[in-house]
Amino acid sequence: MRNLAKILSGSGSRITLFILGIITWALLNWPPDWQHIIVGIFVSAFVAYMTGDFFLKRPHLLTHAGRYLWFFYYTPIFLWECLKANIDVAYRVIHPNLPIHPGIVKVRTSLKNDTALTFLANSITLTPGTLSVDVDKEKGVLYVHWIEVKTKDTEEATKCIVEKFERILKRIFE
Repeated sequence: MRNLAKILSGSGSRITLFILGIITWALLNWPPDWQHIIVGIFVSAFVAYMTGDFFLKRPHLLTHAGRYLWFFYYTPIFLWECLKANIDVAYRVIHPNLPIHPGIVKVRTSLKNDTALTFLANSITLTPGTLSVDVDKEKGVLYVHWIEVKTKDTEEATKCIVEKFERILKRIFE
């Protein structure tokens, strides 16, 4: 009985990944034609078969429409933060004195889900001027290299780096 539940949970994850793969493939190959759809089916099936058992741990969460709305809300916020950081780093590069004070700071997070932590770490890394160095899931801590360390206090660094992303990612992934 346990083996059947394990197979079904794995196949549910694979089916969900297959459907997301087909949708993504169709959107990337717009307007769709039958040759691209056939190739998309094979590619999506292959990817779902190979990675489905470890890609999605809780596929039932993908049925909550509110999570998608929060993701659409998150995207412009991330892009805005990325644009601001790009301008800041570009200013530092072209400034004659190269005003940087780099260092590694510890920030806290309340996220527990692996996908949420990965999104947070990637969001920090993709924002120029910061780079996620290590994640300690058990302690809820990320170590971040910061091009301009404004504070070494964990709580203040958390507010500067993590807070803008974390509250939205919590609604999407947890």
